[in-house]
Parts: sequence; structure tokens; C-alpha cells
Amino acid sequence: MVKRYALIGTGGRAIFFYTAIIKDFPKTAQLVAFCDTNQTRLDYANTRIEALGHAKVPTFLASNFDRMIAETKPDEVIVTTIDRTHNIYIVRALELGCNVITEKPMTIDAPRCREIFDAVERTGNQVRVTFNYRYAPHNTKIYELLSSGAIGEVNSVHFEWLLNTQHGADYFRRWHRDKRNSGGLLVHKSTHHFDLVNFWLRSRPETVVAMGDLKFYGRENAERRGETKFYTRAHGSENAREDHFALHLEQNEQLKAMYLDAEHEDAYYRDQSVFSDGISIEDTMGVMVRYRSGAVLTYSLTAYAPWEGFRVMFNGSKGRLEVDVVEQSYVNSGGEQALEGALESKSILLRPLFGKPVEVEIPEGKGGHGGGDPELLNDLFGEGKEGGDPYRRAATHKDGALSILTGICANQSIRTGQTVRVDDVFKV
Repeated sequence: MVKRYALIGTGGRAIFFYTAIIKDFPKTAQLVAFCDTNQTRLDYANTRIEALGHAKVPTFLASNFDRMIAETKPDEVIVTTIDRTHNIYIVRALELGCNVITEKPMTIDAPRCREIFDAVERTGNQVRVTFNYRYAPHNTKIYELLSSGAIGEVNSVHFEWLLNTQHGADYFRRWHRDKRNSGGLLVHKSTHHFDLVNFWLRSRPETVVAMGDLKFYGRENAERRGETKFYTRAHGSENAREDHFALHLEQNEQLKAMYLDAEHEDAYYRDQSVFSDGISIEDTMGVMVRYRSGAVLTYSLTAYAPWEGFRVMFNGSKGRLEVDVVEQSYVNSGGEQALEGALESKSILLRPLFGKPVEVEIPEGKGGHGGGDPELLNDLFGEGKEGGDPYRRAATHKDGALSILTGICANQSIRTGQTVRVDDVFKV
């Protein structure tokens, strides 16, 4: 059976989905429409699929979303718009009889989450959230080891994620810099990380306490370090020529076509200065979480590190598991998508109580995000594996909610200085 897919939000992440449908899954998936608020980006998406040998598909402005569904009759809608609008298109697609695949985070706050849950219950249609990190071989191996009891009952997790001054800075150039759009990095980015902990532990968060600040990016921090030359956006700025953090859209064919050439329609500037005013998200965050299983997580996210990747340590009743992963850095949509989040190195060390440390062999994965991207795409658009996925990696709207609730509660804790009970914010 060939499923029909329409896609709304033809920015950088959309390329990941529509390219895969056309190149890798022609027997099981058909792209039938593009939808966006910007016609220039819609037209660019069509040039991309034409270059792959596929005919143009009909394009619709977002105001004509209902008409797109009526005319092209998709089975599923792929939502890759900015985070704060995910709920709008998820809910409407469900109401119009479609299932939904949504980019993470599913949404950015509890009221929007409630809208999605109510729509799923009301319509009986399904939402899947695309957590590609679940599918990366090293993360699947962690799940296997913990599930096998290799370190016994997991009592504590220490998880440090580092975004470097290329990838991390990119969140401060784009729409993500406004917390009203993204929920901040504890929702937009950390949804991946909190989902991994939920997945690894097969548990859910109960209480959250957090601290976070804007310590590096932003004009005030730059001034404090002695900077005197500023600009609003890189394009056309002399000061940007000397700035290591500047993004020069005109130097990248794809970024130019998707953003610089499209900004006359919506005044969206993809190349804002990371040291300008107007940033309302944090770049330095620490979170503690207690899980229903009894485990406690200490989590750190830094968005201006000299390298990219993560370290996670699990302490259990029978030993300790130590994981180190270094990822390649990238600018979103600025290069080959298969290299986004590709690995430079990885290691898993098992330290049993009263035994010698054991270096765990990790299967090799090819493709973006540590090899998780191809596995996720096959799960979404392929024929599926006989007997299903033994790791149960497909994420529902409930998984999507549990991953963002840690970040939503962390944001509340940062605002109030109080510990937050997850069920007091939203019950899943």
C-alpha cells in the first residue's frame, strides 16, 4: 500500500523528509503537496524534488491548509513548521481525517499539549513524533544494556550535552532565540535528551527543578567581555565580516535560496547576530529530575562549548555505564543533511561492581544523527520489520508530551525558583 503525504513547513528540516520519500521509499510513500506561509520557499522545495526526477507537487499557502487536504487527500501530514505552530496543524490535520508525523518538539507548552491530546481522543487519529536519536545504534545499545540488567537497578543518571559555537550558536540566529517560538532550548533541543532518558529508563518524570541563564550570547554579555562592534544581521554588515559567529547566507546556495531570497515575503532574517538584543532563551542550563522509577537525573546543557556531543553516566545497583559521544558540528541546512549530527567518535564502558571494565562494541550506523536518521525514516515510510521493532522506538503523542514536560517544568522552575511536579502541569 502506498501512503500519501502532504508536508507543511518547507524549511530546513522538511528537506530531510521529502527527499527520503522521493529517493528511498517510492514503493510505499507518495508526496502529494507542499504547504507553507512563504511561496518562495514552496517554489524552492519544488525545484529540489524536480532535481531528484520527481514532478512538481501542488503548493498551498498555510491559509489554504484545509483546501490542500480536500484537494490532495493525504493519508498523513508531516508537520515541520516553527514549534509554536505545531499544534495548529497537528490538530487540524487530525480533525480532517489524517494521521500526523511531527518534528520534535511536539509543541511548546501545556495548553497546546492539551489541544493535541483532546484532538487525538476526539478523532481517533494518530500522532508520531520523530525522535531520531532513539534509533542511533549507540543509543539503542544503551537501551539494550540497561534493559538486560547489566548495571542492575538504575539509581542515578548524569547527562551532559554540549552544543558548540557553530551548531549551538545557530539557535541564537534564528526564530528559536525567542522563547515564544521555541519554548527555549530546554524544550526545543532538550526534548531529544529528555526523551532518551525516558526511553532508556522506560520511565517518566515526576518532579523537576532547574536553573538557567543567558551567560554567553546576547549583547549585554558581549559588552561585558569588551566587545564594541555590533550589528543586527550579517547580510550587508561590515562588522559581521570580522565576526566568527556571523552566518553569511549569500555564501551558501541553499541558505540563500531558502531564506535570503524569501525574506521579502515574511521579513524572516535567518542571519541575526548572536550578540544582538532580543534573545529570550538561555544558553547555560542545569536540571534535576526524579523519575517514577526512583532514578534521579542531573542534566546540563551548554550552547557555546568547544566541541559537540554528550557524556552520560548511569549508576546502578550492580555497576556503572559510561558513554562518550563526539558529534560533527553543523549549521542547520547549511550542508549535506546526512552529515548533520554524524559521529566523530563513540564509546560505551561497562564497569561492573567487583569486576574489570568492559569496552562495549557498538554497531556502526551510517547517516545523520549517529545513524539514527535512516533507521527512523525506514520506520516512518518503509514496509516495516517483520515482528515489529523489539526496541519500541516509535514515539506517540504521549512520548512527545513526556519529553517536553521535563523542559516545560524546568522553564517554570527557572521562573519561580520552585520544584515543579509534572502532574501539576499536565497529566499524561
